[in-house]
Amino acid sequence: MTAPFRALGGQTPEQAFSALPTPCYVLDEGQLRKNGEILAGVAQRTGCKILLAQKAFSNYDLYPVLSPYLAGTEASGLFEARLGREEMPAGEVHVFCAAYRDDEIGEIFGCADHIVFNSPAQLRRFGARAKARGLSVGLRINPECSTQEGHAVYDPCAPGSRLGTTRAQLDAQMTPELTALLDGLHFHTLCEQDADALETTLRAVEEKFGDLLPRMRWLNMGGGHHITRDGYDLPLLERLLVSVREKYGLTVYLEPGEAVALNAGFLVSRVLDVVENGATRIAILDASAACHMPDVLEMPYTPPLYGADGAGECAVRLAGPTCLAGDVIGDYRFARAPEPGDLLVFGDMAIYTTCKNNTFNGMPLPDIWRRGEDGTLTRLTRFGYADFKSRLGAKR
Repeated sequence: MTAPFRALGGQTPEQAFSALPTPCYVLDEGQLRKNGEILAGVAQRTGCKILLAQKAFSNYDLYPVLSPYLAGTEASGLFEARLGREEMPAGEVHVFCAAYRDDEIGEIFGCADHIVFNSPAQLRRFGARAKARGLSVGLRINPECSTQEGHAVYDPCAPGSRLGTTRAQLDAQMTPELTALLDGLHFHTLCEQDADALETTLRAVEEKFGDLLPRMRWLNMGGGHHITRDGYDLPLLERLLVSVREKYGLTVYLEPGEAVALNAGFLVSRVLDVVENGATRIAILDASAACHMPDVLEMPYTPPLYGADGAGECAVRLAGPTCLAGDVIGDYRFARAPEPGDLLVFGDMAIYTTCKNNTFNGMPLPDIWRRGEDGTLTRLTRFGYADFKSRLGAKR
């Protein structure tokens, strides 16, 4: 059984989820705890602090499962900052936004412990006020070191990136007064990568910004670290974290999103129809790539599917029911072709799903269920027509 489905123990997805209405998400408490234990081990052995990046996973009903293993939450704006403060109140709240709004910044100050600015201009505009409110202030840097291949949309170090301050920008715009406001530096350059990419990035950070590090109290290494993935190089990660912490006397933060909830969720769906176009057999599901798993199209990637067989004789394209021609989940092979009514279960659906889904075409949002460590299923949400309508106009 592949990694996304190990959380089911001895059950098959059909046995575990056959009674659920589809489409729906299932969040697995046991796998979240396993991920948390791995992350907590890294923190204990290295002295670093690990935060939950809520942009990837913000299902707060499960925060009590995660909070014993994490130092707090990372937010990308006001609403996530409020969520972190309300739902993981004992943890730190860190906020980074590419640009802050005047009408929100005061409320963000009230939620946050750390705030990171994207540019010297934003630091000049809001930094002194943040310090006066008792926040720890940081600046996001851009080491201009791309380590990704094939995911340019997720590369903050791509040419022309709007994210982070380059050394040239820093030298041209920073003043001693602005530098004095800083408690830390932040970079985020990785996406689903191993520790070797972090090692490469750290060399670039030290080369370009190493003169600033001895003056700082903390360094936030952002997210994209696939720490809980099978085969991830934990020893290298830990050597890097300890080396930086000891060399510069810093508190080191990591803020992974995927690693916290990796393989901890499922999208349960059923086949509605099977059509053929030439040599292509297409199963149309009640789940949509465009609406319910948008990263499949944005990344793009093909999500793991229970029961798919790479050597199977039946090639089938799985697609959603919307009018978008490209609403395609992926091409799979099966020993037996799916038929209308069959249950299909996609893995690794806790991350970038419930926080990014949408109601295009009037598609209902899938309900969200929780699977306890004893296998018990509990419905967390129930969505319907009112949720679709309320997004589009006045309630009446």
